[in-house]
Amino acid sequence: MQIGLNYSSYYHFNHSSNDSKNGNSIDLKDNDSIDAKNDDDTSSSENNQQDTQMINGVKLDAKQIQQLRELQNIDRNVKAHEAAHQAAGGGLAGAASFTYTRGPDNQMYATAGEVPISMQKGNTPEETIANARQIVAAAMAPADPSPQDYKVAANATKMEFEARAEAMKIKAEEAKEKEEENKEKTEESDNVDSKNSKQSSPDETADKKFKKFVATTYQQNSKNNYIHFSIAS
Repeated sequence: MQIGLNYSSYYHFNHSSNDSKNGNSIDLKDNDSIDAKNDDDTSSSENNQQDTQMINGVKLDAKQIQQLRELQNIDRNVKAHEAAHQAAGGGLAGAASFTYTRGPDNQMYATAGEVPISMQKGNTPEETIANARQIVAAAMAPADPSPQDYKVAANATKMEFEARAEAMKIKAEEAKEKEEENKEKTEESDNVDSKNSKQSSPDETADKKFKKFVATTYQQNSKNNYIHFSIAS
């Protein structure tokens, strides 16, 4: 899944001629107004000629020069914005793409840009968390994050929370399995002790019987000897 980190600055040229703005109709009766208008146009034309410059082989007036400066500034901002995304995004970020606008000097200037970044999950929750953090860093890297950048950062943060929850679940399951394993080992140990106890009981019984037999025999022998000695005396 890829989401674009972008910068967009739309630049519009608004040109309107004096004829279309003021109308083409002229009142022939108002000769003084016509003469005054012609004087103003002549003065304005002279000023425009003084303010014109040759830029990139094109003759531009003051208004066009101002438009060009704005376009150049936007171009720098757009490219710096996308470069920041790419630098912070590392291997998760793709190549930047730009939307261009032709300036009054017939040159193309970037007015919008985009860097795709992969919302890629890792093989483990820990890898997913690392990816999510890098995506957030890439989204918020420019000095002026766009609304889309904030959206990408929010999605990445959500992905990190989900990965954290999954990691906790896995740890809980592992702890439960370990507890059950220890319980089984304890039960096996108890069974072995019980079995050994049962196996040793017959031996203990035989030992007691043997001791009793020896004691009885000894007593009998002692008694017989006493009688014999009594008769002999």
